[in-house]
Amino acid sequence: MLLLSDFPLWFPRVMTFVWGLLWGSFLNVVIYRVPRGMSVVKPGSHCPGCKTPIPFYRNIPVLSWLLLRGRAACCGVRISPRYALVELAGGVLCLAAWEATVAPLGIHVDLLHASMVFLANASLCLALMAAAFIDLEFMIIPDSITIGGTVLGLATFAFRDLELTDALIGAAGGFLGVWLLFDRLYRLLRGFPGMGLGDAKLLMLAGAWFGWSGALFVLGAGAIQGTIAAVISLVTGRGLDDPEAVQREREELKAELEKLSDEEREEILAELEGDPLLEEAGDGVGRARIAFGPFLILAILETLLIGRERIFGWLLSI
Repeated sequence: MLLLSDFPLWFPRVMTFVWGLLWGSFLNVVIYRVPRGMSVVKPGSHCPGCKTPIPFYRNIPVLSWLLLRGRAACCGVRISPRYALVELAGGVLCLAAWEATVAPLGIHVDLLHASMVFLANASLCLALMAAAFIDLEFMIIPDSITIGGTVLGLATFAFRDLELTDALIGAAGGFLGVWLLFDRLYRLLRGFPGMGLGDAKLLMLAGAWFGWSGALFVLGAGAIQGTIAAVISLVTGRGLDDPEAVQREREELKAELEKLSDEEREEILAELEGDPLLEEAGDGVGRARIAFGPFLILAILETLLIGRERIFGWLLSI
């Protein structure tokens, strides 16, 4: 049986960082293609300018972007630094997942068990990072990430100090709490939802990983950090407008609706009733639509990688 102590201390850290870099490269594909309804498998990686396939030796995470100075080798089109940042963030998150969830197990832990714990937690971190970028750009959170992450959390409850019943109650409570209070009741009182179903599914995921108290902590921490970010945006004059991609989709939808007959238009509008894509955000903080998912995701990552007890300790020491 192989133990972690059979390897030098630097080896698993280097391997987990490289693992994160490689998957970070794939996350760039997910972030771009999933919200656009494209396959993440076909076609392979290609230049965004001239569509030339990118060979593997020009697709080395971070390094290729640096060596090519942020431009495509085939046609010279500029490549956004976000690609390199996502890859680097993938490496950092995976290394952090190792340090926070595997290293505390000690060097005499079984390598297979350590690998399973790492893969579960690293998968969550990477998936949530992709969801955060997608929500920031399109204000949607893919079900494949939230539901998949919930299933993974329920399947790996034994890796944390959590009973299966706690995980199940946490998942159900996280979803139903947000759905009932911030969707149904909030919509009844104000005519529009306070939080979307994507946010409810993120709380479901948090409950599956950390139990009902963890889901409650994530909701509170996400709300505080989201409020701080909103205030900073208003104070600095950046405003709380919808993302450009959402505004563009809204205009495209309106243009398509204008081409339809009155009957067809009414039918589609009935199907899309309550969809924020149809209406622009109103004036004022109360009517603004903020992508809340990234702040919930930040709180989930903080809970996983830092821990509620340590966060509370920091806050009490201030």
